[in-house]
Amino acid sequence: MSFKPLVWLDDSRKRVRDFPTVARQRAGFELWEVQQGNDPSDWKPMPSVGPGACEIRVRDEAGAFRVIYVARFEEAVYVLHAFQKKSRRTPKSDVDLADARYRGLVNERRMKR
Repeated sequence: MSFKPLVWLDDSRKRVRDFPTVARQRAGFELWEVQQGNDPSDWKPMPSVGPGACEIRVRDEAGAFRVIYVARFEEAVYVLHAFQKKSRRTPKSDVDLADARYRGLVNERRMKR
């Protein structure tokens, strides 16, 4: 499998940059693994966002951080959203935002055909 470029949607890059240093470095490494065609070390599928959407889970002393991405498209890995998780459940607002970005991505890809 070939190396896929990262495409950051909306403010997802800024959000990852705002993570504490250790969490940011870990998230970057995990995204690099995804670009190589590998699974991240700690992840889960996010079918509530869309088919093929996944969540990278990163922990450090500052807390829990998440990066939602989709790698099922052959041209790139799309980073949909990133945030600090402050409760047991992923906040609905974060899932809804990732879902909206996923739907926008699918519509944009459909229009390019």
